[in-house]
Parts: sequence; structure tokens; C-alpha cells
Amino acid sequence: MMVEVGKEAPQFSLPANNGQTVSLDSYKGKNVILYFYPKDMTPGCTTQACDFRDKTEDFSELNTVILGVSPDPVARHEKFIEKYNLPFLLLADEDHQVAEAYGVWTLKKNFGKEYMGIERSTFIIDKDGVLVKEWRKVKVKDHVEEALSYVRSELESN
Repeated sequence: MMVEVGKEAPQFSLPANNGQTVSLDSYKGKNVILYFYPKDMTPGCTTQACDFRDKTEDFSELNTVILGVSPDPVARHEKFIEKYNLPFLLLADEDHQVAEAYGVWTLKKNFGKEYMGIERSTFIIDKDGVLVKEWRKVKVKDHVEEALSYVRSELESN
């Protein structure tokens, strides 16, 4: 099953850095930025997380929460959050079931090696739980601003 824009987003429950289990359905009534990234503490992922950090207040003013997802364990997420002062939850998808449900657990190639991993992707889920926008194979530069512009123009009036 592949996720599809205009359809209900796949539900999930994952452990978060705050010690709780976070479920998508607990955010009904809010827009959700669900972004998948390969690994805590790596250059691209750090830049992306800090870009989201710097725009968290802007998203919040638009009734939108940010949730980051990677295969890293909660303990690593906690270090990442502490080091970069990230104000949003990071979810641990260690068995990559949620990444698979969203179609972002893919074959990657790096320096001649093939392996399975996260394809950097962002999904916007509206306050009714419907997937309204997706970006796959995200390039970090200007991406967060693009996501914010989408929320501002497409979801703010709803």
C-alpha cells in the first residue's frame, strides 16, 4: 500500500524523545508536518532539523506541529535534541514500519554500496488526518521555507 495525497494518512504509534508513545490520531484538529530523515547528528539531517527549529513558531501560529522520524533510537534523539535545542518531538522508527507505510524505506546507494534506508521526505497531514502534500527525495536547502509557504497558502484558510 502506497500513501496517496488526498487519502487518509497511515496511522502510527511510535516512541518519542519525551518518553511517551505518539500517535498520529492524537493530533486531529492540527496540521502535522511529518518529516522522515536518515540519521541524527549527520550534516544534512542537522541542517534540516535546525531549519525546522527556526520556523517552529511560524508553524505553531498556523496550527501545525512538527514531528521528525528516523530509525535512530530514542536515546540518540534525546542527544540530538539537546545538542541543537530542537523544540519538537523526534520519533524512533527503529523497525522502519512507519517509514515503509509511507514508502520512504528504500534502497539507497552510497560510495558503491547498496543498503536500505530512509529517503528524506516530508508529508503534510491536515487537521482531519488527510495527506495533503508530499515531498520525496527532499533537498534540504529552502525545503522548510517551502513547506511553511504551503501551510500558509493552502491550509491557513481551512
